[in-house]
Amino acid sequence: MDILKELERFGCEQLVICRDPASGLSAVIAIHNTKLGPALGGCRMWPYASAELAVTDALRLAKGMTYKAAVSGLRYGGGKAVIIGDPATDSKEALFRAFGRYVQHLQGRYITGIDLGTTVQDMDWIQIETEYVTDVTGSLGSFGEYTAEMTAYGVFLGIKASVGNVFGSEILKDMTAAVQGLGKVGFFLCRYLHEAGAQLIVTDIHEGRLNRVVSAFGARAVAPAKIYGQVCDVFAPCALGGVINDQTLALLKCKIVAGAANNQLAEERHGDALHSLGILYAPDYVINAGGIITTAADLEGYDAAYAKQRVAHISRTIARVFHTAEAQGIAPSASADRMAEELLGKA
Repeated sequence: MDILKELERFGCEQLVICRDPASGLSAVIAIHNTKLGPALGGCRMWPYASAELAVTDALRLAKGMTYKAAVSGLRYGGGKAVIIGDPATDSKEALFRAFGRYVQHLQGRYITGIDLGTTVQDMDWIQIETEYVTDVTGSLGSFGEYTAEMTAYGVFLGIKASVGNVFGSEILKDMTAAVQGLGKVGFFLCRYLHEAGAQLIVTDIHEGRLNRVVSAFGARAVAPAKIYGQVCDVFAPCALGGVINDQTLALLKCKIVAGAANNQLAEERHGDALHSLGILYAPDYVINAGGIITTAADLEGYDAAYAKQRVAHISRTIARVFHTAEAQGIAPSASADRMAEELLGKA
């Protein structure tokens, strides 16, 4: 892997490779863009098969965070950290404190927080070494998984706006939603959809999560590989990225793709492919911005009520993306990118 070429490909400002043999830390911090403010983005822990895959994921995720902050009207740039490891076995104080020291070295250029595979306890360990961390005990991110719930709430509102665009009404009663991934955000999204009267088809690689949603919301469970071919109104990816690709496009039987996962498109061209198929795509970094909006509100000293009010603006933002896409005859993914790049260009 040519690191400089990868930085150029994603337009990233800085890449930090973190290694601490004493704690077992192997991590990457990617800072994409700081024109609008310090880079804000969570720290995920995942057992990547190689360092190259970890680097690429960090760079892609950091770029998404920049665009997410920009279209959401936040005074932050985009960054992301990934720790190579299994959260079930490798999460420990020494490792996260070592990571915190790397964050501190950046002197505020990057602010970290919870992401896939990390917890409030992990953030508390990081806070021992640095002030540039969110989602610690006592923050909005620590109260009943509020950040995850606000991410789901934003996705729910985005789904309603998408349904309104396609069907002429935002009423979800008797609509069918296929939800892929039933972690914290996926569970909360299923709750919102169920309460709105939607029928649920769900999948997850963890049987416990699957059974919980089936029991709580009367959902129908399918095998992970079967979720793409389900006849439904909305397909909501809420797990890992890259799920819209050459293989899955041929399987989709939905009218709308709108979910919480980051980097849902394996490549940019897949946004155009969805558009060509007549499937409305709600750009991921627009619809799933509830988490970063809540984190930004917390950093700026606002309460949960204010954060939820700001998350509600996602409906207007996604509607503007759809309107611009229709007016210009382009895919919503391209419309959102242009919106973000215009805002960054003015910074």
